[in-house]
Amino acid sequence: MLLLQAVLFLLILPSHAEETIPEGPVVPAPPPKGTCAGWMAGIPGHPGHNGTPGRDGRDGTPGEKGEKGDAGLLGPKGETGDVGMTGTEGPRGFPGIPGRKGEPGEGAYVYRSAFSVGLETRVTVPSVPIRFTKIFYNQQNHYDASTGKFYCNIPGLYYFSYHITVYMKDVKVSLFKKDKAVLFTYDQYQEKNVDQASGSVLLHLEVGDQVWLQVYGDGDHNGLYADNVNDSTFTGFLLYHDTN
Repeated sequence: MLLLQAVLFLLILPSHAEETIPEGPVVPAPPPKGTCAGWMAGIPGHPGHNGTPGRDGRDGTPGEKGEKGDAGLLGPKGETGDVGMTGTEGPRGFPGIPGRKGEPGEGAYVYRSAFSVGLETRVTVPSVPIRFTKIFYNQQNHYDASTGKFYCNIPGLYYFSYHITVYMKDVKVSLFKKDKAVLFTYDQYQEKNVDQASGSVLLHLEVGDQVWLQVYGDGDHNGLYADNVNDSTFTGFLLYHDTN
């Protein structure tokens, strides 16, 4: 062992000899404390084991704020939310611009059919149409005074009425449509008095239908009367025509 130490010492000496010798007297280095005189350094030992990691240091001071980064990618569409509450009504807007003038429409055709007639003489013949020859209105000529009948020229709904004066006998009259009585009126005569009787009805007519009044039964019920101060009248007119 001593021989190995001596060899190592000799190898170290040349390197120390090449070092620059300081000017002035050389003072020998004192030997290490706790060593004997004439000591000799040993060979370096093996590196020691790594020590245990030290504790974490304190947090550093916050750094400066970095620059704004680029916008991220657009995320997926979220679910539809609940319907919100209805807001309050806003103020009324300004009037809009008037629209263009429309195309001229077709003229509406007005359907007319009406008559109003009166009795000029006393009726004596039963069971036949009463001929009202006193014409108040018959512009469309749909009533024929020679037969006492109204002839339908426009299909639709019609209103008919009659107002008769009763004198000398009882009265029983019927309103006929196409040879069938559809309305009856009876009035009993009061002696020495002039009485009144009336009736009205709505009828749907087709083109060619006929409507008239006549005394119903025998001659005992033909007390219809008219003079210069008493009238018996028969009236009818179209309410509205069929659209089909």
